[in-house]
Amino acid sequence: MHTLQRRLGLVQATAINMIDMVGIGPFVTLYLVIQIMSGPHFLYAWLLGGFLAFMDAQVWSELGAKYPLAGGTYNFLKEAYGRARWGRLLSFLYVWQTCIQAPLVMASAAIGFAAYARYFFPFSDVVAKAVSGGVIVLVVALLYRKIEAVGRISVILWISVFAVFAWIIAGGIQAGHFWQPLAHINDTIVVSPAFFVLLGQASVKSIYSYLGYYNVCHLGGEIRDPGRNIPRSMFLSVGLIFVLYMALNLSVTSVIPWQEAQQSKYVVSDFIARVYGHKASLVATGLILVVAFASLFSATLGYSRVPYAAAVDGAFFPVFGRLHPTKGFPYLSLLFIGTLAFLFSLYVRMGEAIDAILAMRILVQFVAQAIGVVLLRRREGKERLPYRMWLYPLPVILSVAIWLLALVSTGQMALWGLLAAGTGVVVYVLTRKVRNG
Repeated sequence: MHTLQRRLGLVQATAINMIDMVGIGPFVTLYLVIQIMSGPHFLYAWLLGGFLAFMDAQVWSELGAKYPLAGGTYNFLKEAYGRARWGRLLSFLYVWQTCIQAPLVMASAAIGFAAYARYFFPFSDVVAKAVSGGVIVLVVALLYRKIEAVGRISVILWISVFAVFAWIIAGGIQAGHFWQPLAHINDTIVVSPAFFVLLGQASVKSIYSYLGYYNVCHLGGEIRDPGRNIPRSMFLSVGLIFVLYMALNLSVTSVIPWQEAQQSKYVVSDFIARVYGHKASLVATGLILVVAFASLFSATLGYSRVPYAAAVDGAFFPVFGRLHPTKGFPYLSLLFIGTLAFLFSLYVRMGEAIDAILAMRILVQFVAQAIGVVLLRRREGKERLPYRMWLYPLPVILSVAIWLLALVSTGQMALWGLLAAGTGVVVYVLTRKVRNG
């Protein structure tokens, strides 16, 4: 029987996390965050998103180091809430929602890719859909191979991410006013209930851009020395991306005032044009698209392991548990998620996808597994933990509080998230015999 092999080291794991985190997110949400906050204090949304990522990475690190298996959250929920009843239900709900929200993540990245490609020339909506669908097909084709080759591709794409950000940050420093936006962060700010409402709405967009620091946990069964490399890769990813995102925002708004930046869908390309000229902005836009493609590649890689892990464990439909006979990867899981992502890319809009992604994941995944850490510690203690979170239980309390703020801030999409969970419960009950074979 074919099994997953531990062939990814710290560098590859960090690369996979980081290229998943960046993607098209910061380039298409930067102007939206400014627009929502409508002032120089928009930087607080990026600070809050980074703080949440760091707190939540503590949760993921403790769980990922203890249970380094394919599927990530699927295993965490099963172990924390018990294999017999609630753990089995919650882990099934996570896989069920992954089969919906993972294709949404991929579709949102592909849609953002097509939207940003319009900077080159304003092609029609039909062409945009063809572009987004084609990108997903290409990603699935590239992932249809052994994990060692995927790891090498990830490192190459990771280098391209750093190259893009280095160029943008250098432009901001060269312009001479790099720190100015931070110096004026509190100008016009009025701390009130309305401020926190807007901060929550803006943070939904910034949090979307930080998502992916945990991708290594989905690949837990393929990471070497997971007790050390899983936590290290997450903290390296969060720290480096936080610095890059803050530097990106400072660079752009030090050259393009926030009043103007909030109106530009291609604000980073416009920034490059202002600093280096129009031809340079075309090159930069091309590199941004490479980064977006890299993120889609990484996210699809991680998500394809979730239905596979559950199927192998007998908790999901058995067909997803098949590995490719010669290349040793879960090819049917990959093809299913890729096909659904292709269909979503033809019909879903970017803004709706972002809110729906968070709304579906917050309760069943992020909040449930944060509480799960507390349950595991009470039941099993902390002596056998390969990694122990700092200042426990403070990271759990803070991450749950911020996640709930984000859930409320998604508005009506929160109801759709609850509906998806409710539908999953019905499917779980109706298909129990089929899954148990």
